Amino acid sequence: MSSQEYTTVDQPVTKLNTGASIPLVGLGTWKAQKPGQVKNAVEVALRCGYRHIDCAWTYGNQPEVGAAFDQIFKTEGKVKRSDVFVTTKLWNHHHKDVRGDCLDSLKQLRLEYLDLYLMHWPAQGPGYEGKTNVPSIKETWQEMEKLVDEGKVKAIGISNFSVKKTRELLTYAKHKPAANQVELHPYFRNSDISKFCQSENILITAYSPLGTPDSPEAGFKENVEAKKPMDDPLINKIAKDLGKTPAQICVRWNLQCGHAVIPKSVTDSRIVENLQIVKFEIPKAHMDELNAISHQMRMLDGAFVCGPNTPYPTIDDLWDGEVPLLNKERLAKNEQ
Repeated sequence: MSSQEYTTVDQPVTKLNTGASIPLVGLGTWKAQKPGQVKNAVEVALRCGYRHIDCAWTYGNQPEVGAAFDQIFKTEGKVKRSDVFVTTKLWNHHHKDVRGDCLDSLKQLRLEYLDLYLMHWPAQGPGYEGKTNVPSIKETWQEMEKLVDEGKVKAIGISNFSVKKTRELLTYAKHKPAANQVELHPYFRNSDISKFCQSENILITAYSPLGTPDSPEAGFKENVEAKKPMDDPLINKIAKDLGKTPAQICVRWNLQCGHAVIPKSVTDSRIVENLQIVKFEIPKAHMDELNAISHQMRMLDGAFVCGPNTPYPTIDDLWDGEVPLLNKERLAKNEQ
């Protein structure tokens, strides 16, 4: 695809509980921090048909995303801002100044409003130290609700929330969370939160649909290997049977489970490839096989927000028990 060539892709959308439409396949921007990487990725994505871009303050690359938006929306002018769904997230260290964080993200992204603003983790900083971390999740949510009333954001949501924490939030939320963004892939089906949110009309958005064993945030040590979904023999067999790549199978699996999905790539060909999953279906027999994979493990278990002097001493506390056995075994090995 040349730098100025545009393609239109007929892709699935769904309605949030606010009534707004959201494309179900988006571009993730996590771990895209080399200069120029994410700007090019966002430009390529919007030119090849993506209409959903997922960002976060903590990724450290929102200024480049904003430069890409200016290039596409203003300089080239072939895609309107109103046609693109933009999500970003409130970082843990900013719960005491929710509005300030939002305005900073808007400035970095060069936008007047956000389509969706998520609480990135149910944890507060800085340093994740001390049980007196304030404000509470409730207070943070109430500050986020003010942004909806003010028109700075169209919808608000959560990320990395367990069933228990989501249920608690629903007891006091004036604006119901529109989405919960969580880790989801064939090696971690995360069924409890997926089913609960779907029953409450809260969209599940899948991050790390290919798994993230290479991520330093995942906390893996060299002596504790994490299996990669794309190396799985079954996933590779299904990919071969359907004439697709293992990555496409992992992304498409999420879509057929009823999730929005935000695969990240900074490689032009893979950005295009990931969007092509809207053009095929995985047969039910293969979906049943994928849903029976016994290896289940959180790649990003949130251990970095846990500890003896935090509100969450263990990952069990953070996830309220929604922790696969393999994660507990991994922690035991890491401590050896």
